Amino acid sequence: MTAAEFQAELDARGLYCPEPVMLLHNRIRDVAPGEVLKVRATDPSTTRDIPRFCQFLGHELVSQAAQGDEFVYLIRRGA
Repeated sequence: MTAAEFQAELDARGLYCPEPVMLLHNRIRDVAPGEVLKVRATDPSTTRDIPRFCQFLGHELVSQAAQGDEFVYLIRRGA
């Protein structure tokens, strides 16, 4: 993923549920609607929690990938 694909980043590596989603909830507010936030996490529960977060709050989960022991998400902020 290149920097051109996202406008902001959240590093939640080393944090465990519920911290990654709590930080995501705060960080997504700093991103303008339509912009993309890249999230990096190591907690496997984010594979369940982040898609639900996006669905519940109307954000688009652009991509979700596992890279070694990290999980990387691109989230487009909804209106």
